[in-house]
Amino acid sequence: MYKVNDYVVYKKDVCLVKEIRQNKMNGINYYILVPVSDESLIIDVPVDNKLNFIRDVISREDALKLIENIPNIEPINNIDDKYIERAYKELLSRGTYEDLIKIIKTTYLRNDYRLKNKKKVSEKDSNYFNQAEKYLYNELAVSLNMDFTQTKEFIIKKVNELEK
Repeated sequence: MYKVNDYVVYKKDVCLVKEIRQNKMNGINYYILVPVSDESLIIDVPVDNKLNFIRDVISREDALKLIENIPNIEPINNIDDKYIERAYKELLSRGTYEDLIKIIKTTYLRNDYRLKNKKKVSEKDSNYFNQAEKYLYNELAVSLNMDFTQTKEFIIKKVNELEK
């Protein structure tokens, strides 16, 4: 059972447990969660977590191992433009760390290629890039005790060092 002020992942969003409250109508205890990316949102989730929507945030040790492994995670290769969105949706729905990194790498490379060829960046790629970054970096930020921007900068620096 989580406690007040614990960080958890609800579906894909990192949330803070603001309180634990009992519903007077049905007697069930609920976590009152607030996503770190949108503090105006409040989510009530039964403490019993029967649907397994809540999980622990990645540990600091596992986060550092994941970051070290980023250079070994391949982007999506050899996929036709008309099928790329389907691939992004599938990876995003699975939502593993490796899947999120694949989306980030693929969308970055595709938009970088477009810019180098004096073409407009893809809004579709940019949207998936931002979603994957949000889910991944918000969780790693909690584990590494950093904010979103610091986490992003830390990961970029670490990956650049590892790729040398």
